[in-house]
This record gives sequence, structure tokens and C-alpha cells, in this order.
Amino acid sequence: MGLTRYGGVMGVLENKSRARCFYKYLSKVYDRVNSVVFTRPMRAEALAMLDLEGTERVLDVGCGTGFGTEGLLAYAEDVVGVDQSPHQLGKARERLDERTGVSFSLGDAENLPFEDDAFDAAWSSGSIEYWPRPVLGLREMRRVVEPGGKVLVIGPNDPQSWIGRRVADAIMLFYDVEEADEMFAAAGFVDVEHKRLSSRYKSDLAIVSVGTVPAE
Repeated sequence: MGLTRYGGVMGVLENKSRARCFYKYLSKVYDRVNSVVFTRPMRAEALAMLDLEGTERVLDVGCGTGFGTEGLLAYAEDVVGVDQSPHQLGKARERLDERTGVSFSLGDAENLPFEDDAFDAAWSSGSIEYWPRPVLGLREMRRVVEPGGKVLVIGPNDPQSWIGRRVADAIMLFYDVEEADEMFAAAGFVDVEHKRLSSRYKSDLAIVSVGTVPAE
């Protein structure tokens, strides 16, 4: 299944080439699937935790088809989406490219194509579970956000049943609040807080984690 990653063994989709192939086909129906597991109310609840004032430049890491990016545009002046899947980016551009204040780049969450301190804040929803080295991805988000800025990540909550955890971990990264706290601490964030999000059909479906980039 792969090399050891944070908290266990890499799932089949924590391989970048497999994930790109997976999203080549999933991108065609992604928005319909995603609307069940990550709803607009969940997005609004998470956005409120980022505490944006409206003038910030924000990075959306693993932006996918642009659902999170679209939400960010209601709170920020300038939003940049980055994703490793050209097919997902194509859908994001179809959704948002005609709007002002948004741009997209092809790139890897674990090696972001941006300068240090290039953004006021960063967001990532539904992406960390595919990163082979999630702490490295979090460190990259910290690197590109200026000191004092916030980084918010939404990932899947660990299933409660033993069988559910085994199945989930065979596919991609699932984690609990304690592991989220450990990852954010290892990546160098301070003032970290976590909140569980619930959808229409399942409680505690996802974990929102927000950390602050420390002053140097």
C-alpha cells in the first residue's frame, strides 16, 4: 500500500499519480458527489473560523473544482487556487474564471509554487487526505502565509468503528482531533483550534483545524 506516512500506512490515493488519474474521471461528477459530503452550510461554518476582513489575499490549496474557492471569494479580495489535477482545475476555471479577484495555478501542495509570505491566509478543503506527507504540506502552507496569518484545513474525521477505520485508511488519510493537533504542532503552527463539522446525513463528518503562523 505504500510507505509509512503520518499516523500509519499510505492509502492507495495518497499516491500522486494515482490521485491524478482518479480525478481525471471523478472531475466529471465531482461537484455532485462533493455536495453530499461538503455542503454549503459546512463551508460557511468553516469560513467563519478563518475570520477574514475582506481585503486579504488567500490561497486555496487543493482547490479541486473551485467549491471552496467560490466561498472564499465572498470573504477575500484576491483568491488563488492551486491543484495538482489539470482536470479539476479545468472545472474550477469553468466555474469561476470570468470573476474578478481569482486565479488558478497547477501545483503540488507539498511544493507550492509561491514565494514566502505571499498570502495573508490559506485554506484547504478536502485535499489533505490525499497528501503523502501531510505535515510537509502544512509546512508549505505556513511558509507562504505571512506571520500572524491563519491557515485552515478541512479533512475527514476518523471513522468510529474498527472496520470503518481499516477501510478508510486503505484508501486515504483519515485522522482524529488529537492527530490533527499533532500535525499542526509538527508543522510549526501556534494557537491551533479544531472543530468537527456535520453534514445532513452524518455527524462529525469532517474536522476543521485552524492554526496561526508564528511571528519570527
